[in-house]
Amino acid sequence: MSEVKPGFARDWIEFTDPNDEAEIFKCDLTWLTSYWSCIYGNGCKGVFADRPNDGCCTEGAMYSDEDDEARVLKAAADLTPEMWQFFDEARPKHLGGKLQISDKDEDGERKTRTVKDSCIFLNRKGYSADGFTGSFGCVLHHLAQKEGRHFVDTKPDVCWQLPLRRSFETREVGEREYSITVIGEYERLAWGDGGDDFDWYCTSNTEAHVGIEPVYISNRTELIALMSQDAYDILARHCDGRTAAIKELDKRKLPLFVIQHPASLAAER
Repeated sequence: MSEVKPGFARDWIEFTDPNDEAEIFKCDLTWLTSYWSCIYGNGCKGVFADRPNDGCCTEGAMYSDEDDEARVLKAAADLTPEMWQFFDEARPKHLGGKLQISDKDEDGERKTRTVKDSCIFLNRKGYSADGFTGSFGCVLHHLAQKEGRHFVDTKPDVCWQLPLRRSFETREVGEREYSITVIGEYERLAWGDGGDDFDWYCTSNTEAHVGIEPVYISNRTELIALMSQDAYDILARHCDGRTAAIKELDKRKLPLFVIQHPASLAAER
């Protein structure tokens, strides 16, 4: 069981945004019909070998914009000392001030604070204190579970979107210009040079391709937030057809005409 090499062929589908004819969605069917699943707390080794219980939370989360930071700040206001290990560290410096949950990276970009070498929202494994009833992992994730919400509403954008990646392209056809929204895998390469520093990474790792549902179903809420309900419905129909075709061909022992994610294939063996 290991991480497959990058750069393998993928199947893509394109369709017009049902809400805007000048917009096109380009979606990676190989990834979206794979059986990746988050295994944090159940086999995840963390991106850095010396911090296996941090998952991908060691360096904190970059905010996508001011609205993203404001939404996280609002969610953090609902956290209690019983839930959150670093409740006291986040207290405002002055009465009526903002919670101290953010700082800047070396490039001046805003992100969640790191405390004791990891994200301030990460409850550490093994932590205990009088009155503390929380569990290890992201406390913003726990908050959503406690309140019956989805973590799309509580976590920073980059955290709830992973391992999905939304990027944007422009396509010129004659005198017309189309905006392309690409929905795919946030693979190691997408992190740029920083991805090379990860000691372990999950999206193309056979150890994480153990889901009971394909990504387009297990991450349905996140995809709707990234695309819209109408666009997701179109994507889901394409994915439904693809998964049905794979099962039928497998049953008949016929060669596949679609490209499956190699990590999902290896995990099945």
